[in-house]
Amino acid sequence: MAIGWLTVLQSVPWTDVVRNAPKVAAGAKKLWNAVGKSPPASARPAPDAQAVLSPDAQAVSALALRIQQLETAAADLQAQMIASSGLIKALAEQNTQLILRIETLRSRMGWLAGALVAVGLVAAASMVLLLIR
Repeated sequence: MAIGWLTVLQSVPWTDVVRNAPKVAAGAKKLWNAVGKSPPASARPAPDAQAVLSPDAQAVSALALRIQQLETAAADLQAQMIASSGLIKALAEQNTQLILRIETLRSRMGWLAGALVAVGLVAAASMVLLLIR
């Protein structure tokens, strides 16, 4: 079982993984900063503004403020979604490259196994011929 994992780890294109790691890390850091930077907005207007306005005007002002906050939050969420999509795309491309490399190595292992069997048969036939003489 350990040999299988060792083979898989040896077949990973570590140069590509290492080369793409800064891009993935930068994308993850950018996403984390975008998610964690903005605290939730307050829905209440300033107390001074409430004292000057009539109750109807206060309600309209509060609704307008809430709409503005929701629009800002929606824009932030869209930016985070775009950043997440970019990060997911980069990870998916890297995963595709790894899978292609693993498939190529699996195919090569099949060819090498076939060659080993052929060499073994030739060696066995040679031993039989040497023993017969």
